[in-house]
Amino acid sequence: MFTGDRKGDFLAFLRSRLAADVPGTAYADVILGSAARPSRQLLAVAADEIRQREQFVLLDQQRLAYNMVLHATEAARASDAKTVVIVTGGPGSGKSVIALSLLGELARQGRAVLHATGSRSFTQTLRHVTGQGSPRTKRLFKYFNQFTDADRNGLEVLILDEAHRIRETSASRFTPARLRTGERQVDELIAAARVPEFLLDQHQVVRPGEMGTVEDIEAHATRSGLAVHKISLDAQFRCGGSQEYLRWVKRLLGIEPGGPVPWPGDPAFALEVADSPQEMEHALRAKLGAGYGARIAAGYCWPWSDPRPDGTLEADVVIGDWSRPWNVKGDRATGGAPPAALWATDPAGFGQVGCIYTAQGFEYDWNGVIIGPDLVWRGNAWAAVRSANRDPDFRSLTRVPDLEFGRLVRNVYKVLLTRGMVGTILYSPDPQTRELLHSLVA
Repeated sequence: MFTGDRKGDFLAFLRSRLAADVPGTAYADVILGSAARPSRQLLAVAADEIRQREQFVLLDQQRLAYNMVLHATEAARASDAKTVVIVTGGPGSGKSVIALSLLGELARQGRAVLHATGSRSFTQTLRHVTGQGSPRTKRLFKYFNQFTDADRNGLEVLILDEAHRIRETSASRFTPARLRTGERQVDELIAAARVPEFLLDQHQVVRPGEMGTVEDIEAHATRSGLAVHKISLDAQFRCGGSQEYLRWVKRLLGIEPGGPVPWPGDPAFALEVADSPQEMEHALRAKLGAGYGARIAAGYCWPWSDPRPDGTLEADVVIGDWSRPWNVKGDRATGGAPPAALWATDPAGFGQVGCIYTAQGFEYDWNGVIIGPDLVWRGNAWAAVRSANRDPDFRSLTRVPDLEFGRLVRNVYKVLLTRGMVGTILYSPDPQTRELLHSLVA
């Protein structure tokens, strides 16, 4: 073993083992120019890991959609054609379960397949769940911005989960100049595989610069002369399978026309309104005591501090005499709180308030949602209050004009309101908004 301060010793060791009279430049070029793809051994391990996970069992409509996607993949391979597959579905319709099941099955077949998302929390959680016992399995999970220099059709299948989070470009301030091509991210992803498969819900676009819509993906594929197969998941399994609740949320937020309506009730799903954050937290702790999972999430309406020097978290979310910290910012547990990527799945996550970027893509049994002062009810309509929002991505008026801000902030709350599997408890610190919620939920 050679540590970093023994670089000279390491070079001497290599020279003592490698032939000095054989130039290695050509072999180095072969290695550097080789296509990067998962080995068959890795695929076999990953397939076994994923197929044995009970979280990834398909149900009814999910199985049908899975078979349709698998058929489209096989047809493209058999005809030696490049085909784009788009799978759409609302929250809880099973998009990610289908994605992971496809990854496991295609890996079992020995195909060159990778899974990618645009969410750090989601990708890291998948690596954590599937990689237990097999760290190599984690390598199958990538990010959308890691395909800027990928070989064209270097993969057989690229599974693009949460594709509504596709950005305009993959470049950021950290991107090397040689990779700043100006190419659209969707084009890079389409180019990377013979069968790129996009799974998305375009009503979950919550950040400026996110471009993942069916129309945009289809337009880019069509311009390249590619066939497109579209599959819709009508069934949904989040929110207790309650279509009533999903319709109620969309009407409440004005995402569907007609305005808010009273909650009709549904035996499959519970909905409550709290008069204080203390009342909400007390109710959710009771659910935890009864064996359920529970989390509190909120709109991004409070500052978000770094941890204190001793590692404890600042209680930034302050409402009256109640205060709680946001979830951890980074990838390391601190102050007894789990890393950001595991907030939704680690039992220790209940002590912090989750934001949209940590909650999106996950679900838990009971869902507490604080509708912050950036969305309030005035008269007979919603008002989006830009000054109450603390999300850095929303600061630029040029990049996010007021109309776009209003649309995005409604999508944020639509996502937060649909994380619960058993029930949701709502709270707003704004009296008029809370009065509206009480008038709708008996």
